[in-house]
Amino acid sequence: MKFYRCEMCGLILEEGQLEDTCPKCGAPREKFHELDPETTEKHVRSDFTNDLYAQLINFCEKLNKLADAGISDNLDPSCVKIFVRAKANSRLLEQLAKAEIASHIAKGKW
Repeated sequence: MKFYRCEMCGLILEEGQLEDTCPKCGAPREKFHELDPETTEKHVRSDFTNDLYAQLINFCEKLNKLADAGISDNLDPSCVKIFVRAKANSRLLEQLAKAEIASHIAKGKW
């Protein structure tokens, strides 16, 4: 599979997605350049991992809502303590995943 990057905005498209202009910035097709095999492999692998991080972030958001429900239920102090801990840890994990995606983007792994 061949991938092409817009030199103006960095958008990466598969060969069959190329149009006369970049759908993001409007640059002409000539501004797209084929990725070399090493960069293509990095793109494919990081695309998979970044999708996993997006799913993890979504899971953490759901866990936060669940923890909020447990905190609101307030059955007893030990239950609330567990839900408070779950909320804090899921928020940290969510932030770590977001930071890792940002790191991938900065390294050209998107």
